[in-house]
Amino acid sequence: MSLIDLHGFVANFKEHVVEHGFHVHGERHFVETYSNRQTWEVDLHPEHSCGGPLDMLFSIDAEARTLLAFEDDVVSRHEDEDPDDTIAVMMTLGFVLPPLHLEPDLLVLATELSSIGGTELPLHVSSVDRVAAVTDAAESTVNIEARVELPLSRIYLGQDLEMLCDMLERARNVCEFLLDRAQVWLGEL
Repeated sequence: MSLIDLHGFVANFKEHVVEHGFHVHGERHFVETYSNRQTWEVDLHPEHSCGGPLDMLFSIDAEARTLLAFEDDVVSRHEDEDPDDTIAVMMTLGFVLPPLHLEPDLLVLATELSSIGGTELPLHVSSVDRVAAVTDAAESTVNIEARVELPLSRIYLGQDLEMLCDMLERARNVCEFLLDRAQVWLGEL
């Protein structure tokens, strides 16, 4: 039996996002048979924008070695001693918009989003142009992703919701920012 219940963490996350104004659409759990690496993915979006144009993907990635290292750390300590908080799993939160007709200035967008996400939700902005056929015009897609380390000690000690609350509040603010500008970028105004 593992000391860390990541299944339970993801289930709690899905319940908790509803309290922050998000709607969950689906969940997937992958296990790599060779290394026992596990990935959980949760599809969600802001509750008030069901049906688009913004979707989000939350994922958590855990390697078996990391989980075993944490377990070894906990077992090697005294009962009253807290576990090492440097052993962590990676959480990723991606914001997805459909292909844009008017692509925003990426430097300006990254600067504006950095003030919203702060250091608690560091956002990476990139863009991909896709050409389906030689005769088609390029479709621009803006990718916005946040990668945050979640110390396993916070899950073990039951302190994970505090960190998630701040992350979800910032994510909701990012969503509002993107939704306010999406109609212009999509060419609907």
